[in-house]
Amino acid sequence: MTERIIFHIDVNSAFLSWTALARLEAGETVDLRQVPSIIGGDMAKRHGVVLAKSIPAKAYGIVTGEPVVNAFRKCPNLLNVPPDHALYDRMSRKLMNYLSDICPDIEQVSIDECYMDYTPISEKYSSPEAAAAEIKDTIYEKFGFTVNVGISNRKVLAKMASDFKKPNLVHTLYSWEIKDKIWRLPVSSLFMCGRSSVETLKKLGILTIGELACADPHILEAHLKSHGPTLWKYANGLDDSEVIPEPAKAKGIGNSTTLKEDARTVHAAKKELLLLAESVGRRLRSSHQLAGQVCTEIKYNTFQSVSHQTLLDVPTASTDVIYQKACILFDELWNGTPIRLLGIRTTKLVEENTPIQLSLFDYTAPVSAKQQKLDAALDQIRARYGKNAIKRGSLMDSPDKT
Repeated sequence: MTERIIFHIDVNSAFLSWTALARLEAGETVDLRQVPSIIGGDMAKRHGVVLAKSIPAKAYGIVTGEPVVNAFRKCPNLLNVPPDHALYDRMSRKLMNYLSDICPDIEQVSIDECYMDYTPISEKYSSPEAAAAEIKDTIYEKFGFTVNVGISNRKVLAKMASDFKKPNLVHTLYSWEIKDKIWRLPVSSLFMCGRSSVETLKKLGILTIGELACADPHILEAHLKSHGPTLWKYANGLDDSEVIPEPAKAKGIGNSTTLKEDARTVHAAKKELLLLAESVGRRLRSSHQLAGQVCTEIKYNTFQSVSHQTLLDVPTASTDVIYQKACILFDELWNGTPIRLLGIRTTKLVEENTPIQLSLFDYTAPVSAKQQKLDAALDQIRARYGKNAIKRGSLMDSPDKT
């Protein structure tokens, strides 16, 4: 059986590139990509950070996610253009529709990046590298912006490959290439290894990806919890996840929130998760559905998004069960970087009257029955008197004081 090949396709500085093209089409003579420029929010508001930067701006040390005011200290002549999310949505749809015509097995993971399973279309091309180069070049010819394409037999390695030298390039990072290509790199270059994890690894004397790959995963787990073994797997190129086509995302109920202030502690994040679990649970119950899978999403203040999902032994609409599972996933995901957005999504939905087969050793049914009655009572009170008519004690000191 031929081993699968996966592409990770990432638009180079998407927001800035798309804005530059729109401005040029409108008659502007300055190409934002060729001068020190950024896409940044209003400095007086919450979104006053750098969303994207040009290569000339990067030369001044400007980084994505830093406050706009800091960027101007580094480069006083910097051009700052506000974001246009409607434009980004249009450009993203055009790109994803085009890529779906090439291969329907597309998993979009953000507005400007996706995975593609190359295996079904492999007979059309002489090699994965030739296919990726053709895709990259035709995107530029058709749309006017550039992408990087990472190629691997593992999703996580394809993602890392696309982050190699930019722009407008194709890179490979197969599992048999990791020792030569990434083991000498600092651990900060590893996917999902944030600043907090880097500091913890530094205390353990682990500075490179190779040293991490050769470390004892049990020691890593002792210091980084479940995130330690995950990083160890990534350093060794171990990743069995598959490309999940986009339509599966629509069959669920979820909610997300952009936080008024970045969450920097587990306590702050889990309070928000509880609010989200209440919202998702309430919507499940009102639609008379049960969820068989829970997913937790995190977007860091660097605008990197990560998510994990887990199957439930028994489908549920219980707020408490959804919250507990979401917290477990959060503990697996969070790398210590301040959090800008949190989300919970439930999928694999079934009707609430669907017969459920329980294990002979499942003792949770009586508790679930009590919880269902409690959730129903809370739903009725909130429906009659408003969502803030009754609140959990653990949320009384939340930012919502109404």
